[in-house]
Amino acid sequence: MTTATYPTSISHAEALAVTANLAQAHRLEIEVQAIGRTHGRVLARDVVAPMPLPPFDNSAMDGFAYRHVDLAACRGGFRLSGEQFAGDAASAVLGPGECWRITTGAPLPGGADTVVIKERARLEGGQVHVPQDEPAGSHVRRAGEDVRRGDLVLTAGQWLTPARVSLAASLGLPSLPVSRRPTVAVFTSGDELVEPGMPLAPGQIHDSNRELLMGLLRSEGLEPTAWPRLPDDSRQVEIALRDAACAFDLVVTCGAVSAGERDHIPAVVAEFGEIHFWKVRMKPGMPVLLGSIDQARILALPGNPVSVLATWLTLGRALVDGLQGRTEARQSWSARLSAPIEKTHPRREFVRGRLMADGEGGLQVVPSGATGSHRLRAAADSNALIVVPEGAQSLQAGAVVDVLPYA
Repeated sequence: MTTATYPTSISHAEALAVTANLAQAHRLEIEVQAIGRTHGRVLARDVVAPMPLPPFDNSAMDGFAYRHVDLAACRGGFRLSGEQFAGDAASAVLGPGECWRITTGAPLPGGADTVVIKERARLEGGQVHVPQDEPAGSHVRRAGEDVRRGDLVLTAGQWLTPARVSLAASLGLPSLPVSRRPTVAVFTSGDELVEPGMPLAPGQIHDSNRELLMGLLRSEGLEPTAWPRLPDDSRQVEIALRDAACAFDLVVTCGAVSAGERDHIPAVVAEFGEIHFWKVRMKPGMPVLLGSIDQARILALPGNPVSVLATWLTLGRALVDGLQGRTEARQSWSARLSAPIEKTHPRREFVRGRLMADGEGGLQVVPSGATGSHRLRAAADSNALIVVPEGAQSLQAGAVVDVLPYA
């Protein structure tokens, strides 16, 4: 096997552009799923309302429905002549001076245009007394005031939140077209790795990256498959990657991607597939690689756990979003630094931080003092990445910075 070589590193912005173009070229197919199975999916086609919401005029409160035009003539006293409950069809028409008892969500009786809530009405001997200052149209939900028939209510590329799925359900849609979720194989690599719970021999460490990757992927609604650890053997790496690439849409690895004697993944991808980029001017995570073998996209992350976190959040998410056609931007925030950050290197840096409300309607972020990409404790104590732009930076406390939340 020849040693992989590839052009020099690219900027983080260039890496994002390459990732987006590659994902667009390999968009996953559309499938129709029952409404209850679309939560957290990416909508594949626009949704136009087939009916209005509400579908009919109805009461917003429990109370009494009446014709407001009769209020002055009846001097606020209406004859109680019927009842209207939610789920029953409105079949009667109010006569002059009549009112009906009505419950929330019930259709308005014919002719009724106002509802007085029970707490403002007084019932005495079959007469309902309504205050003279009750406004016309009170507590009435008009048909179509929320959604009109034919309105564009959901657009392709949106992430289906519970509220959006609920909206589709309220329109009577039993299913939605969504992008298929990518199948994902996960590999960790290195002879030094030992499963948690097993004793450590000298020079060994427990495999923390597998749980980190599996958790990050599951938080995206994916169902990753953990493969056996990759040994530091080029032939075994080749067999495992080529096998996974035939069966999965995405293969995510961590470790064995730099320029060390046992970093075999770049050479395997170069020989049996294609490298789209290798090495990004970012910190942590510079050795990250994006490639393709057979039907799979290969995302090879560095081995240090903080590098895994930073490269997945900034590049991995973009890849799975693009494969599913998600056009809705991920949440990002602006916050004020609570402590200064000094950076002398030219790469874009992602600093672990704790994002929180400042008590005055704004956000502040506390940067971690830990700088090593092996220091997982600092990642566990943080909830966001602070984006420090390219070039030397001297950011003072109070400076406004971009922040990427973990979730």
